[in-house]
Order: sequence, then structure tokens, then C-alpha cells
Amino acid sequence: MKRLVTQILVWTCLVAVLSGCLYPESQKNENQIPYTDQIQSVQSAVEQYQENKSILPIKTRDQSTPIYQKYPIDFQKIVPSFLQQAPGNSFENGGVFQYVLIHPDENPTVRLIDLLTVEKVKDLQLQVNDYRRNNSYPPFKDVLEKNRYSIDYEALGMDEEPTVKSPYTNDQLPFFLNENGEVYIDYTNDLNKAIVNNPDHTYKNGDDIRDLLADNSFYVPVTSVPYTIKDDEAVFLVK
Repeated sequence: MKRLVTQILVWTCLVAVLSGCLYPESQKNENQIPYTDQIQSVQSAVEQYQENKSILPIKTRDQSTPIYQKYPIDFQKIVPSFLQQAPGNSFENGGVFQYVLIHPDENPTVRLIDLLTVEKVKDLQLQVNDYRRNNSYPPFKDVLEKNRYSIDYEALGMDEEPTVKSPYTNDQLPFFLNENGEVYIDYTNDLNKAIVNNPDHTYKNGDDIRDLLADNSFYVPVTSVPYTIKDDEAVFLVK
């Protein structure tokens, strides 16, 4: 009997260890959910830090960094003085979100980058780059707008068109290429719904309307290009 109990304990410990290996921190459900209280706690910490230091607790990024990735929060500056620890869903603590700021000059507001989405873009970019190395040009298909192209997935040897789940609508969003063969997510569908859901917006043709998404959710439209509004619909903003 004693031997049986010992074996059970050993197997229990083994299962626990294997579970930890099979489900690393970034894959645990609690680390993939944008909890409101965590975002509010970080927001409060950012405001307290700014009030005390007269600067924002952000990491330095190059001026060429895309706007929604330009102001990542530096948790080393606010933990533990203003925040007990980085949120469990943050990249710094094993989660899948990077905490960033939008409107840093006027109204610093905490938002999230879904790093799983970023990873999907990177994976597709690798395939596009491989194709370009072998063919000297990107896998362009149809012209969507000036310097905006759909992707020839057949040329990439892909049977199905990959998409990414929208954090705003849960719809599946397509990818596209710019003139340099760089992969982006097409947020046209999400922006059209945001226009309808925010009839009092003040955007006009020529304005970048992506903040319609960032201002009305926890997420920023990562790996996106500027969009504007024309005849009450979202279109690529090209110059």
C-alpha cells in the first residue's frame, strides 16, 4: 500500500512538471486575457509616475518606429514603487501582451499590443521574404490601392489564405503587402464597423482614423498602415 501511494505521488509530480513544460507561461489562459483591473492598475501607476517624475515611464524607441509601438511602458520604472508587479498578462511577466501608451503628449492612455498577432505577421513575412529571395520580387497579386497589394498565396505554396482574428470584432482579417513587400494587417472591416458605431466622430477625409479603434478598445491596431474616411467608409490613406 505504501509503495502504491509513493507511485501515485511520483506520477502526480511528473504530470505537474509535464504540464508546466507543455503549457509555458505565455500559453496559460490567464496570461492571454486583457483584464480591465490590470489595465487600470497600470494606468494609475503611469499617472502617478508622471506626476512624481514629470516624465512618462516608457522605453526609448527610434523615431521611425510605428506610432502604436513607439511608446512601450517600462515596468522597471514603475515596479515596485508605483505598481506591485507587472501584470501577469504582460510580456515582462510571461504574458502575450505588450503594454504601450497612446496620446503620450495630451492624454497618456494605456493600451495593449497582442504579441500573438505580431508573431503571425512575422511568420508570413518570413515566407514572403523567402519568395522574394528566390524570385527577386514580392508575391504581389492584385492592386488594392497605390502601393497596397493583395498577396499571391498560391505562389507561396499555400492552399488557404491566412487570416488573423480581430481583437475588435472577432472577425478574421486579411493581410496585404506594401510596395516593399512588407506584410500588414488590413483593418478596413474593423474601421468600417467603428465608423458606424461612432456616428459622432469628427474625422474627415485626409485624417488618419485608426484611433477609432485604439480609443474605443483595449488594443492598438498593430502592424497597420494609415487609413482615412471617404463617403463614410474606411479607405487606405495614401499620399
